[in-house]
Amino acid sequence: MDEAEPFTYDGGRVDPGETQNVRYTVSETYMGDPVRMPVTIINGERPGPTGFLSAAAHGDELNGIEVVREVAHEWDHSNLAGTLICLPVLNVPAFLAQERYLPIYDRDLNRSFPGNPDSTSAKRMADRIFRNFLSPCDFGLDFHTSTRGRTNMLHVRADMEDDAVARVANAFASNVIISSNGPSGSLRRETSEAGVPTITIEMGEAHRFQRPLIDKALDSVRSVLAEFGLLDTEVVRWPGWRTVIENSDEKTWIRADAGGLVDMHHDRGELVHEDDVICTIGNPFKTEDTTVRAPFTGLLVGVLENPLVYPGNPLCHLVRLDDRTRRAAEQNQTADAQQLGLS
Repeated sequence: MDEAEPFTYDGGRVDPGETQNVRYTVSETYMGDPVRMPVTIINGERPGPTGFLSAAAHGDELNGIEVVREVAHEWDHSNLAGTLICLPVLNVPAFLAQERYLPIYDRDLNRSFPGNPDSTSAKRMADRIFRNFLSPCDFGLDFHTSTRGRTNMLHVRADMEDDAVARVANAFASNVIISSNGPSGSLRRETSEAGVPTITIEMGEAHRFQRPLIDKALDSVRSVLAEFGLLDTEVVRWPGWRTVIENSDEKTWIRADAGGLVDMHHDRGELVHEDDVICTIGNPFKTEDTTVRAPFTGLLVGVLENPLVYPGNPLCHLVRLDDRTRRAAEQNQTADAQQLGLS
């Protein structure tokens, strides 16, 4: 029978049956003080795969932080088979400044992987994270939210043409998967190409905790850990219905053709039918409105939160549903409404 092995990183070791909370140095401030990233490493007593959970690669995206913290510190890991690497705040400088990007020359940490120890500050930081805590893993879940002023329903972004990545994505019980390999330098693309299949989970908006989304994500984390055998007391979940968006004609960003104040008629995650009014844009005097209609029947994956727009600003992200998936989504939404006493 195989035995559990220690997890090692530059400067430390976590033996089977041990949990360590580490403040790992990834950079230095202008004053020469260390910039320390929090890491919790849970090494089960039983052998199994190694997975990572990461959040706040963008410092103002907070929902994923709570997901990772709860997995690390509120779950019972006594029966864990394998190792969990929990990284609740990847981008510590941006998190402290409550900004999206590194305040060092405004660089995007999530375009800096796998990093380079001899390059920019962002790539040096990415290198230390990647080498020590991402590349030793067998799979990864990277949590994000929409940028400021917009909000996303919980959904997955993953390269579904990669069978190993598709396995992770299918185990994460989300209704929507948008297939792409991700931008160059992004955490999920670079880890996946390095042999660590990784997905991005988008959920909610920046600068807040949104409990219903956090709870849904936690259920889906359990599903992924069940798929990989880390939690054999859990089961792989099916979300009830699912659509996988693979082609550009199955999705669109609808943008404003006029400047003004937006009255959004639908929320994220809602189904809209072709020619439905999604929102209207009005001027300050309410003397002229621009009506924005759905170009096809689909699901609003993301919508505007900040109601002020210039021409060209994004209003919503719409993905197409075929008739069968649409019927399943309608039944699911009706059941949810009945459960909440809304119909």
